[in-house]
Amino acid sequence: MGSKFPELFEKRFLLACSGGLDSVVLTHLCHESQLDFALAHCNFGLRGEESDLDEKFVSELAEKIKKPFFLTHLDTLGYVNKHKVSVQMAARELRYAWFKKILKENNIPILVTAHHADDDLETFLINLSRGTGIDGLVGIPSKTDFLCRPLLPFSREQILEYAKSNNLEWREDKSNNDTKYLRNKIRLEIIPALKELHPTFLDNYKNTQSFLRQTSKIADHRLQEIKKKLFVKESNFTRIAIDKLKELEPLSAYLYGLLNEFGFTEWDNIADLLDAMSGKYVLSDTHKLLKDRSFLLLSERQFDDSTQQHFSININQEIVAEPLEMKFTVVDNWDNNTDAIIYVAKKALKYPLVIRKWKNGDYFYPLGLQGKKKLSKFFKDEKIDVFSKKDQWLLCSGEDIVWVIGRRADERFKVKEDTKEILRIEATL
Repeated sequence: MGSKFPELFEKRFLLACSGGLDSVVLTHLCHESQLDFALAHCNFGLRGEESDLDEKFVSELAEKIKKPFFLTHLDTLGYVNKHKVSVQMAARELRYAWFKKILKENNIPILVTAHHADDDLETFLINLSRGTGIDGLVGIPSKTDFLCRPLLPFSREQILEYAKSNNLEWREDKSNNDTKYLRNKIRLEIIPALKELHPTFLDNYKNTQSFLRQTSKIADHRLQEIKKKLFVKESNFTRIAIDKLKELEPLSAYLYGLLNEFGFTEWDNIADLLDAMSGKYVLSDTHKLLKDRSFLLLSERQFDDSTQQHFSININQEIVAEPLEMKFTVVDNWDNNTDAIIYVAKKALKYPLVIRKWKNGDYFYPLGLQGKKKLSKFFKDEKIDVFSKKDQWLLCSGEDIVWVIGRRADERFKVKEDTKEILRIEATL
């Protein structure tokens, strides 16, 4: 353990202990190695008295080995009803959220769990049954940025043998024998049949995992090279050239490899997006992929409705802090407008001024042009992408647009030779 997980010998860590065979063995190993750790136990409240006895067992174990003990009681069924997820998924999300909270509050850098080789195989078979790419087949990682799984190389049989040889006691969770849960069915019925077909099945699986991880690293290296060429980062989104994407073969595999990390699952819809009309998009839980002429635009989803926000500016107000920094100064002379600075006739303004997002139907009189123009047409002529349009702020006087901020002022408010009060407006873009 020391060679593969040296950090466990150097830093304090949190050990997740259910009271079952695997976590009790891991606790014993860490204690015998004189490591610095605390135990954490979740009571999910799913098995009545049995859950309480698990809690009591782990509490007494922590006291016996003189280790700090963290405990929580979780409303698992309430979470299931609220979020419409399975009991097992609810338990996972609840416990990891609590573990991370404990790590942060106590300045503990590492969480240790007792996942082993059979858990890894079960996860592989679950992902295989549901359909997955290579990321779902490479197995459970032995390390992440905050998590270590030192028992991952060992089988359930080896762990049981260790427990018996050291006269360890542990709790048995009877729900682990309920085959209505997919993982239990795989553990109790499918894996034993596979091991019966081939006695060295688990060892063969580990070798296969090693080959898959090596292949995955090669693929990841290739994908990163492509991302550097194709993914052009803008201020709040990433632009991807569709013609360059279409040169990749096999296209479906590259689309998955390039976009899978952003949570997308509707791969047929993403492939169709390449030839769709501008404005079409595909959503994941966290991101949006939108077709904009010859590009795909990738951005994080925004769930607040900022289009309804209005920010007022009073007549004597000189500084504005939100939604962007602006400065209003009365000056004696004016210069040419720039993207960040405009000069207007203050007398033409109706206060309070308002900063707001643009909406369909908005129009203005672009400075230097004759007549009015719809903002949607202005954006199109200026080749402004849809994400930039979405984030566009306007400075308005009553219903009239004074400035499409950062782009064009309005002709109606321009400074003339006889203007007596000139207002300089500067925005930090």
